[in-house]
Amino acid sequence: MKQPCTIQDGWLTGAQRSDSPNCDERPAGVPVDLLVVHGISLPPGEFGGPWIAQLFGNSLPADAHPYFADICHLRVSAHLLIRRDGSMIQFVPFDRRAWHAGVSEYRGRGACNDFSVGIELEGTDELPYESIQYERLAAVARCLIAHYPGLDSQRIVGHSDIAPGRKTDPGPFFDWALFRQQLGE
Repeated sequence: MKQPCTIQDGWLTGAQRSDSPNCDERPAGVPVDLLVVHGISLPPGEFGGPWIAQLFGNSLPADAHPYFADICHLRVSAHLLIRRDGSMIQFVPFDRRAWHAGVSEYRGRGACNDFSVGIELEGTDELPYESIQYERLAAVARCLIAHYPGLDSQRIVGHSDIAPGRKTDPGPFFDWALFRQQLGE
């Protein structure tokens, strides 16, 4: 995504769309001013397949993998997933509240879902992310910064930053320096 991206009606052009029911309206008057970077793989440590989209769509089969029995009941989502190959799937329009942060706090403000966009990178805490994922994430972040006046490059954090002790993603192998370089800092 070297070319400029655009957002139309809350949807990123160029991303596959897979609507998640796990979202709702943001509180009135609360602007988007935080971007949260996550990491996810389903089953843990495995990449590809339909599992993440099925989790966010409430259709993850409990019997497809032993791990899924423990999580198939969860009602969670993110706005966007960037897969290992750079392909992107958007689940929730950016203007709506996705259910990605859980119990969270940023600079004294709780309920981060209210004011943030959540982007999942397909990955784990144990492996480096792919170069194309950094490129896509930086391009999407620039697009979001241009679209939301309250968002800037200093308001991009990891899930671990807003839920310390509870979450570790995007993990120690996420290269923040490389991401910030790609972002243009």
